[in-house]
Amino acid sequence: MQDLAILFAGFSVFAIFPMGVPLWRGSVGSARLAGMALILSLAGLQGFHFLYLQHHEALLDSSLYRALLFSVAPCFYLYSRPILLGKRERLTVFPALHFLPVTAAVFVPLHLALPLSFLVGAAYLAWLAGKLYALRRQRPWFRRELTLLGSIFAIALVVTLLGLVLPQSNARLFFMLYTIAIGLAFLLLSLALLFAPELSAQVGDAARETYTHTTLEKVDCETLLKELDTLMSREKLFRQSDLDLASLAARLNLSRHQLSELVNVHLGLGFSRYLREQRVAEARKLLLDKPSLSVLSVGMEAGFSSQSGFYDAFREITGMTPGKYRELHRQRTSD
Repeated sequence: MQDLAILFAGFSVFAIFPMGVPLWRGSVGSARLAGMALILSLAGLQGFHFLYLQHHEALLDSSLYRALLFSVAPCFYLYSRPILLGKRERLTVFPALHFLPVTAAVFVPLHLALPLSFLVGAAYLAWLAGKLYALRRQRPWFRRELTLLGSIFAIALVVTLLGLVLPQSNARLFFMLYTIAIGLAFLLLSLALLFAPELSAQVGDAARETYTHTTLEKVDCETLLKELDTLMSREKLFRQSDLDLASLAARLNLSRHQLSELVNVHLGLGFSRYLREQRVAEARKLLLDKPSLSVLSVGMEAGFSSQSGFYDAFREITGMTPGKYRELHRQRTSD
């Protein structure tokens, strides 16, 4: 078990950069800074755990380690709050209040800091559980995203329970399990950023739909859905790489919230997912109808702004790369 813990500790430290770049690009405002602080705090803890498991216990009895312990929960809260509430939050003085326990932690001995930090974490987990439960109505459309968040929540819950009972009886076993749990969380986040780069946008769509009262009371939804279909199927508006919720809403004479609700409720999709599906459907046609066109050119013509975005979306929806999709259909045609 110690070897596995050391492996996960090393993985966490070296995963900072490949995780940090997409995390920075995929979030804004306070969530961006909180997300970066979160992975740095977790990586810092893993660095301490690596040295502890390899060398001696005294390394953990430092004010920096205790400060990192207390910083993880508020960082995760400030990162997930705007996503789970479906709104962007500006940087203010208020979030700094969540870090008051961090400043006090440097004066608390380690044997008290561990259970106290996990008690603080338990309070944040209770808030997170409530917000995840509130999104249950959107589960059929965001099953994978909510499953991922639920898995990370489950890991955090197990660690919290272990942190309240195990350190006093078997500290070394606890730190091995704690290190493995953090490593698993890093692994889940890495996979999410790789296979679901639009995760935060999709969950944000679900949250906005959950917390926003209906805005479609005086709207002819059937007519608008036909207009939306016309814009996509005939005008192929999705080919505009800069097309976003606001610009498409303006074409339909709707507000952003109205269009978001229209797509969520009547099509069962978040807007970002809806747009990706339109573009991938077009890309699938182009891959077969224009065999001389390169895969990258197909993605650009379908409306994607980057090769990575095209590949990620195509793999997410079809389960294979664009090149593999074209190759399979060529083989079927030749047979």
